[in-house]
Amino acid sequence: MMKAARLHAAGDLRVEDVPSPGEPAPGWVRLKVTAAGICGSDLHNFRTGQWISRAPSVAGHEFAGEVIAVGAGVSQFALGDRVVADSRFWCGECPACRAGRHNVCARLGFVGEVCDGGFAEETQLPARLLVRHDPTLDPATAAMAEPLAVALHAVRRLAAPAGAPVLIAGCGPIGGLAALLLSRPGERQVLVADRNGARAELVAKVSGATVVDLDALPCDPNLRHAIDATGSVAVMARLLDVLAGGGTLALVGISHGRLDLDPNLLVEREIALVGCHAFADELAPAVAMLGDLAASLSRFVSDEIAIGEIPAAYQRLIAGASGGLKTIVRMESGR
Repeated sequence: MMKAARLHAAGDLRVEDVPSPGEPAPGWVRLKVTAAGICGSDLHNFRTGQWISRAPSVAGHEFAGEVIAVGAGVSQFALGDRVVADSRFWCGECPACRAGRHNVCARLGFVGEVCDGGFAEETQLPARLLVRHDPTLDPATAAMAEPLAVALHAVRRLAAPAGAPVLIAGCGPIGGLAALLLSRPGERQVLVADRNGARAELVAKVSGATVVDLDALPCDPNLRHAIDATGSVAVMARLLDVLAGGGTLALVGISHGRLDLDPNLLVEREIALVGCHAFADELAPAVAMLGDLAASLSRFVSDEIAIGEIPAAYQRLIAGASGGLKTIVRMESGR
């Protein structure tokens, strides 16, 4: 038996004793989970039940683990390998998958929803959804590979030229990680805005970005690139107001509501709206960055908790009572 946090229905997350996974099926790998991160989409699914496709299901899609068994046909991993999970459960058969665009798979699901995820002492995944990481990394750092890949995908989709300033609205994990990535060369001005002043200041301190008041931000003819990591349609509208002509707004936040938009605004000012869904081929590059970014990533971690504390952490995060960007579950402390 093992402990696992399972979502039974919207608003119903339980830490339970459940059977450990059996021997992995062909092509699958059994993992001892070492650390997992709580994501905003985990909270969204808990609150709304929007993506519940099976219940109960072990939640959690941002996690790292150690290989403890491999199924038939798995040759790329050995016992003891340290790995991170790809959150995207893609079919491999649709036109998008055949073109290598797994993040827009016609039947895309996510780990922790369509199959059991990482809020458990052990779990199983297809070997194709695992990437090996440096075994010397702190598991808490390794567990941040998936959100780092999401941020890297948004940065790549934004495609801001070298040296061009970028405005990021929303200093949650994805916005904060995007600021960190964009600030790394030190050759551009990165502006960050968030209603939570303490969170914005933390992102600025770690990344070197500058905190701005989005509502009071003056028009800047040089500001043509922005990322929305809030999902707020009001924030999106404001970003479109402040961007100069010829700009790009990349959307990566989970939205509620619809954007009331005059298309002429996009046409006449030649503004591009770019959607950013999960990540494409950015997980392996993100894993490769973990060592260099480890010190900065650790500063984004607000809490490290045991598995039994996950439901309380959900409530704290929903209430906005966490001072940092990421809550990490260390499975070793949950035994």
